[in-house]
Amino acid sequence: MPLAWVKFGGGRELFDELWEPHNVKSLHCAIIAPEAAGWFREPIETVEDFEGLTMRFFGLGALVMEKMGVSTQLLAPGDIFPALELGAIDGAEFSMPAIDLNLGFYQVAQHYYFPGWHQQSTLLDLMVNLDVWESLDENTQFKIETVCDANIAYGLAEGEALQFGAIAELEERGVTIHTFSDEILEALEAAWLEVADEQAAADADFARVYESYSTFRENYRRWGELGYIR
Repeated sequence: MPLAWVKFGGGRELFDELWEPHNVKSLHCAIIAPEAAGWFREPIETVEDFEGLTMRFFGLGALVMEKMGVSTQLLAPGDIFPALELGAIDGAEFSMPAIDLNLGFYQVAQHYYFPGWHQQSTLLDLMVNLDVWESLDENTQFKIETVCDANIAYGLAEGEALQFGAIAELEERGVTIHTFSDEILEALEAAWLEVADEQAAADADFARVYESYSTFRENYRRWGELGYIR
């Protein structure tokens, strides 16, 4: 659904508009599968269990976690493992199972939670100086755009194919796979809506992008309910 908004719901146009003042042409050129909700040293069974934790988190999701009573830190990938190992943090989110497996987090945290409410998909960009981009002929631009579209399709397929094997291997290594309760997911959603309202009030660009995406998402809902088997 986010890709549908980008391609056909106005997202691409907003993206171009926001980058133009920085003299940048940015093309969506890759995508990865949903992330996990995170690794925890101890189980998270209730909303109250978040209170007082220290956790590696990123972006707007970190603001949500702070409303849940979590102290957040933005750590580089290579710093997450030692921070968990030493007990400097109680939990961490980073990526999807296939990537988290390779980083070895299962060695220092045994509780792995889903769904990745904060990052159901991640679009990666190819950034080009706008003057350079506009100096290219249309045929060259089209070739670059086509390669990026092909890479997105490849990433969608690969991301879906890799995860179940990675989850099985994590379980073999002693990891307990958890799903957040409805109560916790509802609390996270409520916290997110607060964060979104605050960001929209503070930033006009955020407000119009969020309105565009939210409208598309609401319009999509009926098709999502009718078109897919649950």
